[in-house]
Amino acid sequence: MEKFYKDRNVLITGGLGFLGSNLALRLDRLGARVTLVDAFLPGHGANWRNIEEIRGSVQVNLCDIRDEHAMARMVADKQTIFHIAGQTSHTDSMTDPFLDIDINCRGNMVFLETVRKHNPEARVVYASTRAIYGAPVTVPVTEAVRPNATDIYGVNKYAGEAYHMIYHRAHGIPITVLRCSNGYGPRAQIEHPKFGILNWFVGLILRNQKIKIFGDGAQLRDYTFADDFIEAFLLAGMKQDALGQVFNIGATTQIRFLDMVKTLIEIAGQGEYELVPWPPEYKKIEVGDFAYDISKAQTVLGWSPSTAFEDGLRKTFDFYRANLEHYLPAE
Repeated sequence: MEKFYKDRNVLITGGLGFLGSNLALRLDRLGARVTLVDAFLPGHGANWRNIEEIRGSVQVNLCDIRDEHAMARMVADKQTIFHIAGQTSHTDSMTDPFLDIDINCRGNMVFLETVRKHNPEARVVYASTRAIYGAPVTVPVTEAVRPNATDIYGVNKYAGEAYHMIYHRAHGIPITVLRCSNGYGPRAQIEHPKFGILNWFVGLILRNQKIKIFGDGAQLRDYTFADDFIEAFLLAGMKQDALGQVFNIGATTQIRFLDMVKTLIEIAGQGEYELVPWPPEYKKIEVGDFAYDISKAQTVLGWSPSTAFEDGLRKTFDFYRANLEHYLPAE
C-alpha cells in the first residue's frame, strides 16, 4: 500500500470532516501528496483541529463541490480522488430537501463533469451510505438488495451513486462506490445528533449530560471504527477489480442500540441514560434492525474490519478527553 500511494497526487473532498481528515492523516503517513477540499458548511463537521498534525504537509482549499471553476482546478492533476463531501443529515434532508438535492445531486454532477472534462483518468472512490437501503425486508443486507430509502438524504445519495456509475460506463472514468455504515471514532463532530449518533453520545457523556434513547432501544445496528473505514477507502483506490463496483462497508457484528449505550457508559466509567418516546419526525424515518453482508468487500477488496468495538470506543474516548475543547461550540 505504501508503494502505491507514495508520492501519489490525491484529492479528498470533505477533507476536514470525520472520514476525510482521518484518511488525510493516513495518506500523509504513506507519503502521498494530499490536497483537501472543504466548503466548511456550518454544522457539517469540518474542523481545523482534525488536521493540525499535518497542516504543514497538505494543501487545503476552502471551496464547494458545487463551484465548477474551483473544482476544475482541484481535479486537474490528481491521480486518485476520494469523493467524500456531501450533506449527511437525515433530518436536515427532510426539513430542507432542496439543500440536500443541491449538494448530493447537483454537487455530484458538477464534480463528475469537472472530472470528465479535465481529468477522466483519475481514480475516483465515492463515499455513499447505508441509508440508501432504508428499512430492509431481510438482514443481513447485500449489495443486491433493492434500495428503499426512508428519507430524502438516502434517495439523493443513491442518485449520486447512479451518476457515478453512469460516468464510469459512459465515459470510462475509473470509479468505485463504498456504502458506508454507521461510523465512529476520533475527529467526528459531537455538537449535535443529526449524524454520527455514537459520537454525539460520547460528547454527552464527557459533558455529564444524560443520553436519551428513543423507544426501547432494541433495534440492531453495526458500528465501524474510523481506521477500518480508511483501510477500505485505500484498498478501493488500489484494486483494479473494484472498478465499476459497489461495496457494503460495515461491521461484521451487530449490537442492540440500548446495549451500545450501556457499553459506552461502561467504557467511559461514567454517564446515564433514559428511555423516552419517539419524536414523530424521527420515528417516520426509523429503519428498524439493520445489518450488513460485507462478503463482497472481503472477497474483492480483501477488506474486513479489524477493530473490536470496545477497543474503538476506548480510542475514541481517549481522543476526545484530550481534545474536547476543540470539538464543542465556544461558550
